[in-house]
Amino acid sequence: MSRSLGVVVPAYHPDVERLSAYVEAIDRQLDPATIRVELDAPDEGVVERLATLPASLGIVPYRRGKGAAVTAGFESLSTDVLAFLDADGSTTPDSAAAVFEPVLTDEVDLSVGSRRHPDATVSDHQTTARRWLGECFVWFARRLLDATLHDYQCGAKALTRDGWERIRAHLYEAGFAWDIELVAMAAAFDLRIAEVPITWEDQPGSTVEPIRTSVRMATALLTARHRVQQVRDSRLHAAIADHRTDEEALIDRG
Repeated sequence: MSRSLGVVVPAYHPDVERLSAYVEAIDRQLDPATIRVELDAPDEGVVERLATLPASLGIVPYRRGKGAAVTAGFESLSTDVLAFLDADGSTTPDSAAAVFEPVLTDEVDLSVGSRRHPDATVSDHQTTARRWLGECFVWFARRLLDATLHDYQCGAKALTRDGWERIRAHLYEAGFAWDIELVAMAAAFDLRIAEVPITWEDQPGSTVEPIRTSVRMATALLTARHRVQQVRDSRLHAAIADHRTDEEALIDRG
């Protein structure tokens, strides 16, 4: 029995022509059961221009952040496999298909696209500083998290519905750090994880600010490790949590 695929594309102030071409390519080459574009703070006329795409739209008038947008998209899907791709189209449809395949065939519970894998093909226009910061982040992540990957932040991932049901209540990060928490929690619940090399084309116009984002990511790594230890019933981390302000999981936020 084949598994149904749903793809979420989170978008904030997207290049409409690029996003439209990407969604059409995803629909044509991957043939998912559904595509959901989660659109934050759209400019005037954007919704009308996207209305003809082979996708449903989830629209909010403010910026939720990538993690909140993907979570909302996943919650709206009824498919067997839940996947997301960044709106800039950096992950080619062929590579997206390769990332989704291990989950569609029940080989793994979570499949992670990888730009830093030795077998990946990357057209990179990033600055030297941004690449160096990325390498430092991976070095720390491999030491703090149970999932040992080359790339935690690539905008191409897929997981089973059962996997999502197990970890959804443990995701809190509304922004770009959501990827870290997703992988960390998948490992905490002993989900089967695979890393798939991709063909990736860096796109200009990123909404990521390297220095500020790096600080946030470092904080997110420590927070993810803390939450994993809570899941694993660490007395120390439970005591720390007791002295912190209560937070709502993303699925519980309005």
